[in-house]
Amino acid sequence: MKLTLKIAQWLSDYLALIVLTVGIISLTLPETFTWIHMSAINWLLGAAMFGMGLTLKPVDFKLAIMRPIPVIVGCAAQFVIMPGLAWLLCKVFSLPPEIAIGVILVGCCPGGTASNIMTYLAKGDTALSICMTGFSTILAPILTPILTWLLAGATVDVNLGEMMLSVTQVVIAPIVMGLLIRTFFQRVVDRCLVWLPAFSTVCIGLIIGTVLSHNALNVLHCGWIILAVVIMHNMFGFVLGFSVGKLMGLTAPQRNAIAIEVGMQNSGLATSLATTNFALYPMAAVPGAIFSVWHNFSGALAASILKRHVKEAKEVKEVKEASGKEGKV
Repeated sequence: MKLTLKIAQWLSDYLALIVLTVGIISLTLPETFTWIHMSAINWLLGAAMFGMGLTLKPVDFKLAIMRPIPVIVGCAAQFVIMPGLAWLLCKVFSLPPEIAIGVILVGCCPGGTASNIMTYLAKGDTALSICMTGFSTILAPILTPILTWLLAGATVDVNLGEMMLSVTQVVIAPIVMGLLIRTFFQRVVDRCLVWLPAFSTVCIGLIIGTVLSHNALNVLHCGWIILAVVIMHNMFGFVLGFSVGKLMGLTAPQRNAIAIEVGMQNSGLATSLATTNFALYPMAAVPGAIFSVWHNFSGALAASILKRHVKEAKEVKEVKEASGKEGKV
């Protein structure tokens, strides 16, 4: 039992390393993952979303009612900044349609589940991060297809209805199911919580390995262009998300939460939607897979940088409070 717990903890702690290793193996030895059919991606993502649902409680969503401004600001930034950046990068780099649709899909997706972990590491407002992830995911069945259609509809044929159905089946249904099970069987679920991060790591790893192995030749042929776009998309997302939080006068922990939530997308969903809705464009799934590999590293880096702002803000507050006390004396 102790050994399996250690393995689960290791899988959770070394997500970035595992994802990178899977990416390298899938590109150099594609046969390692080609036995997994592309249709399995939806099931794997659904399983990961179900795991996320098990970690949520109804009380997590009360945050939106108690203090809605940070949640509204964060969700608005999520669905304005990242889609806009994706469209702009596609134009600047003159990306071909089959790659552009993948980049735009990543931009139009809600925040990723890994953002909650990175927000915690960044000493950000974790409750706000969880709430933003939950609400942006709930909005995804409507906003993701509509934004994709608006930004990429002129390039490829986007079936709005089918995409809405896909997001509902792969994201909303599993999360709601997990939330309900956590509500009615809390004691049983609480015993399993320690395993859920490892479970999600395995699902993410298999998704990335499957997509990259099935598209290994194409990725190696034009991978540097996609990688450059993915890196800029992600990094500008962090910077602009943080800037929006600062502009709105939010606290340092809230700014960190919004920065990470905006920059880290649910790229697994983008990969799944590309596979399901754009079968004629196999390369459309690649940007999401590469984003999944990259943003786990950049998220950890962003967390280490952003947590300094929280420390500095705390020190400034303590100095002001001390000065105020001295003034009164």
